[in-house]
Amino acid sequence: MLKATGLCEFLGFISLNCTSEPDAQPERAVIMMVFWGRGAQRLFWMRTYIFLIVFLGMLAMASNVVVGQTAPNQAQLEQMASRFAPTPLRVDTSALSPGDRQALVKLIEAARIVNDIFMEQYWSGDLALYQRLQSDHTPLGRARLHYFWINKGPWSDIDEYKAFLPGVPPRKLPGSNFYPEEMTKEDFEHWVSALTPEEQEQAKGFFTVIRRKAAQPKAKGFLGPPDKLQDIFIIVPYSEEYKEDLTRLAGLLKDAANETDNPSLKKFLSTRADAFLSNDYYESDMAWMDLDAPLDITLGPYETYNDEIFGYKAAFEAYISLRDDQESAKLSAFAKHLQEIEDNLPIDPQYRNPKLGAAAPIRVVDQIISAGDGAHGVQTAAYNLPSDERVVQQKGSKRVMLKNVQEAKFHSVLLPIARKTLSKSAMLDVNFESFFTHILAHELMHGLGPHQIKVGDRDTNPRKELKELYSAIEEAKADVTGLFALQYMMDHSKQMGLGNVLPSDEAAQRQLYVTFLASAFRSLRFGLNDAHGKGMAVQFNYLMDKGGFVPHGDGTFSVDMTKIKDAVRDLDHDLLTLEAEGNYAGAKKMLDELGVVRPILKRALDRLQDIPTDIEPVFVTADQLAPAATPAPTTRTSAKTTRSRRRSRSH
Repeated sequence: MLKATGLCEFLGFISLNCTSEPDAQPERAVIMMVFWGRGAQRLFWMRTYIFLIVFLGMLAMASNVVVGQTAPNQAQLEQMASRFAPTPLRVDTSALSPGDRQALVKLIEAARIVNDIFMEQYWSGDLALYQRLQSDHTPLGRARLHYFWINKGPWSDIDEYKAFLPGVPPRKLPGSNFYPEEMTKEDFEHWVSALTPEEQEQAKGFFTVIRRKAAQPKAKGFLGPPDKLQDIFIIVPYSEEYKEDLTRLAGLLKDAANETDNPSLKKFLSTRADAFLSNDYYESDMAWMDLDAPLDITLGPYETYNDEIFGYKAAFEAYISLRDDQESAKLSAFAKHLQEIEDNLPIDPQYRNPKLGAAAPIRVVDQIISAGDGAHGVQTAAYNLPSDERVVQQKGSKRVMLKNVQEAKFHSVLLPIARKTLSKSAMLDVNFESFFTHILAHELMHGLGPHQIKVGDRDTNPRKELKELYSAIEEAKADVTGLFALQYMMDHSKQMGLGNVLPSDEAAQRQLYVTFLASAFRSLRFGLNDAHGKGMAVQFNYLMDKGGFVPHGDGTFSVDMTKIKDAVRDLDHDLLTLEAEGNYAGAKKMLDELGVVRPILKRALDRLQDIPTDIEPVFVTADQLAPAATPAPTTRTSAKTTRSRRRSRSH
């Protein structure tokens, strides 16, 4: 980047007096110009001065783009990509009906369109950059394309969204492409305050973007007041912003609806296709809750993680999966006891929900393909949807467990982590069933606790009150409430009739907490910019401060079973109360103090650098059933490099 002082030297033929504080940013350097002469000469120097001001302004704007910074080379990019263990996902679809097999092909094609929509939402320059990378066939170009595809953008998800390509902003934009890039949080709030209540609801809605209105031409010599904010920004529904892609998407869903012979799948696909064009997702969300089909489909705008400013805007994602009926029936037993758990949450009784929505459906599935927000960076292991509180109040929410993805994570990532972070005796207690069961409980707990609250005399909800802090607090709450709920069910296993589903002896309880400890290190590696990582930092530090997690001199950790249960209960109380009171200041204080990586934790994480952080799924079955026109970028042979067998969401 050119510094102002360098510019002065470069233009030394002009009488310039340049000053800059030693520690000041280059764009803050002060340039003073001494004009001399008169008439045309003076006019010339004044024009030159104006040119310099404009030029420096451009330099200042350029400071928001990675220009002089050295981008990773091929070897570095391959090392970064190696943190994601390639994992072939194969699913046996032979039991599907002929109609469902035809529908599945259309749905795989639809999922790939979701990638395009998500990338447009992620950053305004994302799709154009992707096209340029595809045309670079050098080894460096292929390495860049591969890591770009893992992240679906030029920023590394697990490196605090730092840029790994030249010529892009140094970090992912907090508002992604949901808002004008130059719009600040204060601009938005000031603008919204001048809107009507109906317009405010639309501006803060899940399914709209905010755009800058095209400037109106001014009369020559116009010197009037500047435009007001309410005249500068406009609200654009997704149905208009992504009209071309959504029209294609709706057509494929209609085709799939015509092929399937399952009534509930037919209804969901038809209503969701209509929603893409009307921007009203309520009916299709209700139909999704009623979906009961061998093909389990989630496709649309759902999670709001990428809106780091407010958490308002939903990103498009897709999960096309095959249901595991046997596992689903087994785990649905937990859902029957949610009201009892709600009635015993460690929170002031006034904040408990006396009547939850209908029993939450639980689906255990094997993923065939994921796309969009569901397929970048760390892969989703489970999710709990929808986000529409109206639907949650009437029908509850549905939990979907991606079992084949979870198994891959457990064997490729969690076991190697456990071997390096746990004491030898604790290592014996790590098992997949405990890992899988806690992820289930995590998803169930998103539906428990405060959802509709009062702050003063206002009816509101925790998401609106906690704003950008909500996701990290909610993920921590789901984790800790999951531990609390499982302990409660273990303590009351006989009365609840869970003996065949949930082991509850002393060994099972120890295995639950030890496996959670090992999993904590896995989540922390996602980084503090990730809601799960930030939330896990809060939990880890709190539980260690309370003596539940115990560090040892050799760098390993264990669980103190005499302290962990009370510590979990106390933390759960604090998190639930923050949400119940809509306490933004309290949530910020907790995240600022506990949502950090302390030295002892950093040393433990540094020992894990040779272990993959997560998996990179290779959608073998999807590619066989519906070959992609352009194969997914990769620089490695997935089958040979796999290290072992292979709202809210869990990673």
